[in-house]
Amino acid sequence: MTDWRDEIARRVRGECRRDEPLAPRTSIRVGGPADLLVRPADPADLAALLGAVRELQVPLSVLGGGANTLVADAGVRGVVIRLPNDFGEERADGETLLLSAGAPIGRLAARGHALGLVGAEFSAGIPGTLGGATAMNAGTRRGEMKQLLTRVELASAEGLAFVPAEALRLAYRRCELPAGSVVTRVELRLRPGDVAASRAAMEADVAHRRRTQPLHQPSFGSTFWNPPGRFAGQLIEAVGLKGHRVGGAMFSDLHANFIVNLGTASARDVLGLVRLAQARVEERFGVRLQTEVKLLGQLDPVEV
Repeated sequence: MTDWRDEIARRVRGECRRDEPLAPRTSIRVGGPADLLVRPADPADLAALLGAVRELQVPLSVLGGGANTLVADAGVRGVVIRLPNDFGEERADGETLLLSAGAPIGRLAARGHALGLVGAEFSAGIPGTLGGATAMNAGTRRGEMKQLLTRVELASAEGLAFVPAEALRLAYRRCELPAGSVVTRVELRLRPGDVAASRAAMEADVAHRRRTQPLHQPSFGSTFWNPPGRFAGQLIEAVGLKGHRVGGAMFSDLHANFIVNLGTASARDVLGLVRLAQARVEERFGVRLQTEVKLLGQLDPVEV
């Protein structure tokens, strides 16, 4: 009987890697391997992959840039997709940019500045890819993807198609992508402006992050969404968990909404901290913290 991995490798022109470690491909550096990690050659190749996955009934996950992602210690069953940085044709038309979903988020401001365009200052220092930023409507106090997105190109088993940004029902850290689809390119509209001032604002934001966030250690970035009118880090600190450690994972003693990998963390350690913070904050403040983190694979339950 043909192994489904052989069949997918036969149909896809891109790179296929069996039992590929995923921890080095995530920002927090934990987790097991993927049954099959696939880097499609181009959007058409991705559509072919999605058709094969559906036909063969193989589980599918999208890794993105690996930020805000927790991979199970046992790894991820089925196919895990990782898009190359340059995935699909990029172009500029006036104030509108069409960029690869696999590109780092920093490409948005860089391309805009080269054309005399501003408006992406909020993206300074955000890790990950433009596709991942779209899938979670990433942002900061300065703004979010929703403000710039005009259209998104999606791949599905049926092929490629653009959908308007409004169809994705973008909200705070939320985007409703159609089931079985993957973002391939994003179209965004910037505006003419003072590029020097834009760069200065972004540099100041990055400097502030370096002073107040543990950017020198592996982490997700922020672990929890900020509840309405509150800050997750302040709530976690108020219940005594800043600097608290479970195994090789710790709530940063610099910023309590960051879980850092001290070098030996497992997904179970990380999840233990997540569940502990949720339980304590809910017990004391009646607020249920919601994670910004995407979970890949079957994570072991933990007790708190």
